[in-house]
Amino acid sequence: MSEVNESAAWRGEYTGFLDEGVRKSNGHRAGAAADVRDWKFQAAEFAKGAAEMSVEFGKGVRDVVKQTVLREDSVIMRKLRGPCAEILGKLGFLNEYLPEDRDPVHAWTLISCVLVFTLAVLIANSTRTTKPLVNKMKVHPTSASLMLLPDGRRLAYQEQGVPADQARYSMIVPHSFLSSRFAGIPGLKSTLLQEFGIRMVTYDLPGFGESDPHPVRDLESSALDILHLSYALNVTDKFWVLGFSDGSKHAWAALHYIPDRVAGAIMVAPMINPYEPTLTKDESRKIWGIWTLKRKMMYFLARKFPKLLPYFYRRSFLSGDIGLIDTWLSVSLGKSDRALIERMAFKEFWQRDVEESVRQKNAKPFVEEAILQVSNWGFSIADLNGSNKYKGKGVLAWLKSLYSPSEKRWGGFLGPIHLWQGGEDRVVPPSMSDFVQRVLPDVSLHKLPYEGHFTYFYFCDECHRQIFTVVFGDPQGPLIQERNRAPIDDDGDGDGDGEEDSVTICRDTATDEEKITILA
Repeated sequence: MSEVNESAAWRGEYTGFLDEGVRKSNGHRAGAAADVRDWKFQAAEFAKGAAEMSVEFGKGVRDVVKQTVLREDSVIMRKLRGPCAEILGKLGFLNEYLPEDRDPVHAWTLISCVLVFTLAVLIANSTRTTKPLVNKMKVHPTSASLMLLPDGRRLAYQEQGVPADQARYSMIVPHSFLSSRFAGIPGLKSTLLQEFGIRMVTYDLPGFGESDPHPVRDLESSALDILHLSYALNVTDKFWVLGFSDGSKHAWAALHYIPDRVAGAIMVAPMINPYEPTLTKDESRKIWGIWTLKRKMMYFLARKFPKLLPYFYRRSFLSGDIGLIDTWLSVSLGKSDRALIERMAFKEFWQRDVEESVRQKNAKPFVEEAILQVSNWGFSIADLNGSNKYKGKGVLAWLKSLYSPSEKRWGGFLGPIHLWQGGEDRVVPPSMSDFVQRVLPDVSLHKLPYEGHFTYFYFCDECHRQIFTVVFGDPQGPLIQERNRAPIDDDGDGDGDGEEDSVTICRDTATDEEKITILA
């Protein structure tokens, strides 16, 4: 019996212990639920209080506006009452489309809010869904021929057309900003070069493509690079230079610094220094008036604060992404140019050319190129005028030259200069070519009324043929090699097999024993 009583007592104590644990657990749960309810209640009350305060604040602002701004005698109401009443009167016909039981003020306020919200949603969705895919630039294997300049730099170049011993005309082409040796004449067919017997050489400017940078670059050093390149490639006769857009400044430099080596110049949409001091006010106004605000700012930075240019370059063409040409060059293109840059052939050429241009990913060459464009060139285009000039300065020296022929000297460039300028060019304003013709009266200016900046020079077979025909005349093909038999040795010193020695002579070329050593 005692064991049974002890067991019953133990069960009672255990049951009481469990009941007490359950009560405590239920108490904790109830407390946690009460805490959650209290937090939700406090948050709701805070939101209600904030809403009531906002409403009261709005009412206060409304009362202040009514008492100060919207009073009948306030300055704002006196000035806006008439125009607002006139506008509301003209728009009053819209109230006819509202229900008769609706207040027009309340209805149009609601409609305006819904319209603004809808437009905001549409704009947000459109910017999110129409974001174009960004193409990345590629790094291609090296492919240029290299020559060593006297100062130890390497200059990358590329040859097109006929071989050196068959060339009737040799042409050296410096490229423009954000370009490379691949540019040359875009879309030019090799058969056309063969037809005219042209040997065309393009090269990378210092720091561009595969060419080494120049420590202190100016237009004189640029002309000397062209000179050394001609010597290294065994161009014995005079050669032609071709300049397009802002690459023309290197062609102008060649005409000034090495005129004895240049046969003539071909300029297509040639760029001049926009800060040229001999520009008239009207010419300067026409030049600057056609450019975009961003382009004007970039020229200003290049002239005054060139150290800021790398920031903009690294955010555009040095970012590694492929962008639009008009955005990177800060220009506004016309309809004809806009249609051209949408062609797949142009896009592929542009991407490859830019990828080669920024191969070294260094902003310094581009900054140097921008500075050269707007700084003092060291000469004026008017200095190329091939007229009699007198030594010295001042009126006295001029009067002395009139009576003393020995005081005169022949200066400038005496060869032909051909300019092609598009009438719808918004990158290089046509007034620049008009200025060149004013200071160089002997220049041949070919105006193209319906052409833009790129349309006459890029991927236009007919245009390329017209340029070569105007400059070189009718095509005559490459120089033909003839093999002339040498006289038989009377002494019998030959090889005894009856074979005759032969020498190669190029027709229409002078036999000159002078040899030009390739610069090491």
